[in-house]
Formats: sequence, structure tokens, C-alpha cells
Amino acid sequence: MSFLIRLLLRVALRVRVLGDLTPFAHADRLLIVANHHSRLDVVLLALFLPRQPVVVVPPEETAGRLTGWLLSHIPHEVHDLGNPASMKRVLRLLRSGRPVVLFPEGRLAENGAVMKIYPVPALIALKSGANVLPVHVDAGRYAWSASRLQVFSATHIDGGTSGSARRRRALATRRLIDIMQTMTVQATPFKPLYECFLDAVERHGRAAPVMEDQGDQVHPYGEILRMSLALSRLLRRHTRDRETVGVLLPNVVAAVAVVLGLTAARRVPAIFNYSAGPLAVEGARVAAGVRTVVTSRRFIQQAQLQPLLDALPGCTVLFLEDLRKQFGVLDKLWLVAFAMRLPRLAIEKQSTLDPVVVLFTSGSEDRPKGVVLSHHAVVANVAQMRAVFEFSPADKVLNPLPLYHAYSFTAGVMLPLITGTRVNLYLSPLRYRAIPEVSYKRDCTILFGTSTFLSYYARYANPMDFSRLRHVISGGEKLSPEVARVWMEKFGVRIMEGYGSTECAPVISLATPAAFRRGAVGSFLPGVEYRIEPMDGIEKGGVLHVRGPNLMLGYYRYQNPGVIEAPRSGVGQGWYDTGDVVEHDEDGLVYITGRVKRFAKIAGEMVSLDMIEHVAREASPDFHHAAVLNVQDFGGETTVLFTTDPKLTRGRLQEAARNLGTHDLSVARRLVQVRELPILASGKIDYVALKSLTEGDAVRRLLAAAMLKPVDAGEDARPA
Repeated sequence: MSFLIRLLLRVALRVRVLGDLTPFAHADRLLIVANHHSRLDVVLLALFLPRQPVVVVPPEETAGRLTGWLLSHIPHEVHDLGNPASMKRVLRLLRSGRPVVLFPEGRLAENGAVMKIYPVPALIALKSGANVLPVHVDAGRYAWSASRLQVFSATHIDGGTSGSARRRRALATRRLIDIMQTMTVQATPFKPLYECFLDAVERHGRAAPVMEDQGDQVHPYGEILRMSLALSRLLRRHTRDRETVGVLLPNVVAAVAVVLGLTAARRVPAIFNYSAGPLAVEGARVAAGVRTVVTSRRFIQQAQLQPLLDALPGCTVLFLEDLRKQFGVLDKLWLVAFAMRLPRLAIEKQSTLDPVVVLFTSGSEDRPKGVVLSHHAVVANVAQMRAVFEFSPADKVLNPLPLYHAYSFTAGVMLPLITGTRVNLYLSPLRYRAIPEVSYKRDCTILFGTSTFLSYYARYANPMDFSRLRHVISGGEKLSPEVARVWMEKFGVRIMEGYGSTECAPVISLATPAAFRRGAVGSFLPGVEYRIEPMDGIEKGGVLHVRGPNLMLGYYRYQNPGVIEAPRSGVGQGWYDTGDVVEHDEDGLVYITGRVKRFAKIAGEMVSLDMIEHVAREASPDFHHAAVLNVQDFGGETTVLFTTDPKLTRGRLQEAARNLGTHDLSVARRLVQVRELPILASGKIDYVALKSLTEGDAVRRLLAAAMLKPVDAGEDARPA
């Protein structure tokens, strides 16, 4: 009977077994760990893997006549992996030479994220010394997909030789979590970005709502598909194949459709930071070799950006209002009769290693560079985030961050499009009073932001405005402990901090409910390789170098326009030097100490500007502070602290430094009081502007600083 069941499933589900199967022939003890999204997984693993294994089935999955009948024809045992008593029986099976299949999550998973991992499977692997073989099951949940059992490389779990039994168990469980998360990422079918979007359209249906903006209209997948295909046809006429095309648009659905349309046409969108000013945008245009810019006449008028367009000499400017008029009868016939019916045939074929977008570094410390990301990098980063964090169609993301920010592009737009998570785009993160209201009225469950923005949202929000939020994810800058405390006390929400860089598409590590500790930025995402190189003068940690599937293709630089400079660091080719000083503990958690550029050598000792800011926050938690380094005329270095606290003194800073147990060099030598700190549209503090204020005439400097003020903050604005 098992033969007939196997034959029926092979024909009906087109079951395929992929990967290296040699461990089944050579391993004496083989422990197979698998994901679990369907009750059919048990049958597929039992019938289609070599050396028919014994499958450990959770007790709650044995109910039902059909299930009972199927289980009666396959070797299985029913165990609750939450019960340590089940370990002895599984160990006996392994020691007898039988391969065993376990589901470490202990239950059916709701989505692509790896859920809770029980310690019992890790202890079984640890005590048995078995080869641990990850197998990813895709049980053909959609009509257009075949069922696959994907076998990955075998490994072992080591809990270490020192420490308590509890400590070794924790390390073994951490290792099993890494194995499951890495398998989830490796099993992702890496495709060009637009094809991933088409997969999501087919998976969730064209009528499924997915995106909205200030227009109060919810846009389903079908409408996004229609808009992007129409734009791809129009943009082909005005641009060349593989051309890098500038995009100058706000955070609205039309901007997303333009980016997707360019991608479908095999053009590369270069998304300009329109808030950076004409000089920065022109520098970005030169670096990326942009000759055509897509924008909106209405946006240019309302945002008063005509001087920016005037600073783009020799560029062809395409206005969306004009493109819409060019879509004629034949175009509409093409769209309705062909493209919407067979969208995969209507788009240009691409490689996953082709560029998909050019984003630009923030310029918070240096001239912006063009970061060239491939399809593979963006899709990989989405897969990495999905493996560790739950995103589902039941959620609604509120993303006020601008599209030109890598954090917004990948996490705030592409991730929702691929996962089916609804997303609400908001025009500007600086509307501190409006954004809490949007969250309340739209029932948002996930909020993306930066520490600075989150502090202002908390200041102006009613406690009920964020009552529906499940998660708040902070990135772009270091999360202030005071902001984290206020959000927990006022809204009951624990902020999950992420860390990354534009060069890594951008997320490198992310705190999750399973990997959280105050002050840490979570664990490295699966697939991220890292090296922490020692730095002179720094006792703990070192400079972080990374590589992985989410790493950029390279830089476009102003000095060498249109030429991709591949990543390379002191570790070797294909590595990226983040310039950040980090620590990494034995639990796998990452702590950011500061940036190499933000260390000063004073009196022969290395002093962190981030530590100076930390001391200031300890002394004055209700205000904002930023430290910069000033090179004096006689060649020495001194530290300058800009603060919005009019009563802050060096005496209070010295007292705070003593309370923190840090040395006196962590107290800024000079204090400058300002009304507000300058903030980039990405949410980061504009250190370039602050550093410029330390140069030249003191009176001019203080007058300029006093005028700095964020949009929509009000005269009495204070951070949370």
C-alpha cells in the first residue's frame, strides 16, 4: 500500500528530491531536521527519502481518519518534543541505525519564519553525535508549484566542552536555530525581483489588497501589476536597454510602480534623495551615469524642487503626467489582451546577478556613493528577514521612510510585496503628529522607523495610537535606551533594533522575539559571514567585515562614473568593511560600539564619540545630543557636543560619566546648545552639517545652529 501511496503522490504532486543524498548511504546515525508547513510533510518525508526514516509526529497531528490511515502505512512514532522523556526513545532509534525525522518547531508553522525551536531535538543531536541533515519541504501548497524535498549539507551540533549542562544545551539549541534559519534562506528560489513579485501575485491573488498611501485607496496586487506593466512599456520607448534611470518621486504607490516598471523593462532605477539638495543629487547623477529622470510635475511643484531639476544639466526629464497621455489604444490592447494575461512573457529576461537598483549612501559623514544592488542581493535580504521574523498578510506595515533609503526600499516595500503583507506608505517621516494618527486609523501592526523619528512619534502620540502594533523595528541609527524605555512604558511595545548598511541591501542583523537583549541589535542574519578584526586602542570587539548573498555588486563613485567598483576590504576580495566597531557574545548577539570614523585619539587614548553621546543621554535623557570631532588650529583634536538641553553643563556630564564607570575623556570638551539637531530625511543625524558648524566664526555658527528645526515639530518640540 505504501508503494501505491508513493506512486499517487509522485504523479499528483510532482514530487522531486533534490540535493546531496550521500549521507543516507554513509552515515551511521542520521538525524533529519525539517520545516513543517503541512500535515502532508510527514508522508512525503517518510516515503520519498532514501533509507525509509522513522518520522516523529506531534501528538496533535494524529487526529482524523485520513491522517490515521496514512500514518498506518508509514514508519512513525508519536512524541511531544516539548517533553524531555521523548528523548530516550528517539536516541534508541538513532543508536539502532534508523534515520529519524524531527520537526524542531514541534508544530505546524504559519508562515516562512522559523518559529520556536525546542531544546529536545538539539539535545538528541548532541547526545547521539548523529549527522544532522537539514531537509526543506515544499509540499506544493500552490497549484503552479511542484513538491520538493531539498536536502542540504550534513553537519554536527556541538554544545562545547565547558560550562554547565544548561549552558551546553542553550548553545546546542542556538546551533539548531542557525541550521533551520540557514536552510530556510538556502531553499529560497532566487529569481529576478519582478518575477518574485509575480509569484506573490499568483500566490495571494490579484484581488488581494497590498498597498496604500495618502490617497485612502487600497491598491490590490492586480492594480500594481497593471500600473507597472503599463509603465514598463512606456519607459522602454524613452530609455535604452539596461540603462540606469533616475527616479525622483515621493513615498507613494506610483513611485513603487515606476521602480517595478523599470525593473520589468530591464532598466535600473537610481532612486535620488530629493531632500539632499541640488549639489548632492547632481553628484549622484554623475556617479551613476544617469541621463534620464522620471518624476512628477505635481510633486516638483508642491515640494518646490524646480531648482533641483535645474541642477541636472543634459538630463531628459520624463513626467508621469505626460507619460500617461502617451498610452494609446494599441498600448491598452497590448496591456489587456497580452501583458495582464501572460505577464511573464511581457517582461524582459534577466539574471539574478544583474543590477536591480542603485541607492545612495546617506552622506551623513562623507559624499554619497551609488550602491549597486543585484536582484539576488535584494531577494536574499528579504528571505533572510523572513527566516527570522514573522511577516504575513494578517499584518499591516506602516512605512513613513522615504523610498531612497535602503531600509525603506527592501524592508518597507519589497518585503511586503513579496510576502503579501499590506503596507501603508506615508509621504514624510517628519510629520510627527500625523503618523501616530495614521497608525491608529489604519490599524497598523508593524512600524518601521529610526530612533530619532520614534522619539518624536512617542512625544506626540496618544497611548491608543499605537495600541494595535505588534512590532516596532528601528534601524538606520543606534536606538536610544530612553526611546526604548518610553515606548515600553507608554505603549507597551518592545522595540526591535536592526543593524545594517546600504551596501548589504541593507539588513545585517536583527533583533527578534527569540533573539533579544537590551543594547544588542539581535543576531547576524542567516547566510551572513563575518570577521571581527582587532583595532588598535580598542580592548573589546573590533571592526566588522561581512560578506553574504545580500552584499552589493559594488559602488558607483563620482570620480569614476558608471563603473562598478567591486567590494573589497582588508579581509579580502568580496568582503565589505562596515567601518563599525562591534562585539559579538557567545549567545550570538551583536553589540555596536561605534564607528571607526567616530573614534578620536585624545591624550593618547581612543575615545568613542558614541560614548560621549551615551554619557549625554545619561545626564539628560529628555533631550537630543550629537558629538563631533573638531580639529583645532594648532593640530590637536577636541570633542564638541551639540545638545538641545539649554541647562546641560560639563559638571552634569562628569557626574553621569562617573555613574557609568567611564573615564573623564568621555565628557565632551565643548558644549553647544541648539534648538534642534539637523536630521537627514533618512532619520540619521546630519553630522556633516554639525561638523561644519564647528568651523569658522563662532557667532555665525551659533546663529545657524539656533535656526535648525525639524518639519512639523512645533516650537516646543522635545524628543520622547
